[in-house]
Amino acid sequence: MTATPRPTVLITGASSGIGRATALRYAARGCRLALVARGVDELRLVEAECMAAGAPDVLVHSADIGTAAEVDAAFAAAVERLGSVQVVVQNGAVAAFGEFIDLPAEVFDSVIRTNVNGAANVSRAAVRHFRATGCGQLVVIGSLLGHAAVPYMGAYVMSKFAITAMVRMLRQETRRTPGIAVHGIYPGAVDTPIYPRSANFFGRRARVLPVKDGPDKMARAIVAATDSGRSSEHQVGKANRPMLVAYRFLPSAFDVMVGPLLRLGGFRREEQEPMTGNALVPSEAVCTR
Repeated sequence: MTATPRPTVLITGASSGIGRATALRYAARGCRLALVARGVDELRLVEAECMAAGAPDVLVHSADIGTAAEVDAAFAAAVERLGSVQVVVQNGAVAAFGEFIDLPAEVFDSVIRTNVNGAANVSRAAVRHFRATGCGQLVVIGSLLGHAAVPYMGAYVMSKFAITAMVRMLRQETRRTPGIAVHGIYPGAVDTPIYPRSANFFGRRARVLPVKDGPDKMARAIVAATDSGRSSEHQVGKANRPMLVAYRFLPSAFDVMVGPLLRLGGFRREEQEPMTGNALVPSEAVCTR
C-alpha cells in the first residue's frame, strides 16, 4: 500500500497560540513546515518543538504579512527550501482593546493592515501558488467576532467581519478550480498570549473570557478541515452557537447585555496604562508586566 503523501504546510502567526499548536499537530504527522511571524526568537523555539515532534524539516522566516512583498518572499523561501506548499494556514493577527474613539489612529490602522491586508496578502499568494501547482488548501483563521459584533474591540471586530467576507468570496472564486479548497475557521475565546500582548486603551488589563477553549482545539479543527479536502467553514468554541443565536434573534437584548458581560469577564481589576502592544512591534518585544 502506498503511503499518503504528507503535505508541506506554511503557517503564519506560528510563534504562539493557535499557530504554534497547529504547527505541532502537523509536525507530529511528519509534515515539513514553513513557520512565519514577525519575530524570530519565539519561532526558533517552535522550530525546535516541531523537530522534536517529528517534522523532517522546518523553515523559520521573519515576515510582516501586512507587506505583500514580504509575504511573497516567505512563499519563495518556502518553495526554495521545501518544494511546493500544499497547505497554507493564515493565522497571523493582532488585536486592540478599548473604546473605538479611544484607539489611536496608528493602532487602528495597524490592526486593519495586519488582519485584513495581511490576510489578503497571504491568501492571494496561496491561491496563486495553488493554481500554478494544480492543488492546495488555504485555511483562514477568522473569529466568532467576525459574525457577532461586540464593544471594546472595534478594530479587531471590523477586521474579522472582513475576513468572513473574504473567505466566502474566495470559496466562490475557486469553486471551478479542481484541487483547491478554502476553509474558514472561526474560533470563540481562546486562551492564548494575545490578551496581555495586545494594544490596550481600555484602562484595565484584558483577559480571556471564562468560557474559553485551548489553542489545540482550534488546531484539531484546522487539521480536520484539511483532511476533508473540501472547502468548508466551521465555528469552533463552547460559546459560539449560543452567542450567535442571541446576536441574530435577540439583538436588542444582546446589545444591552454584551457590554456589562465583557467589562466583567473580559478585563481584570488591575489598571492598565495605555500601550500599543504588538500592534506596532513583534509580540516577543512586548513587555507584559
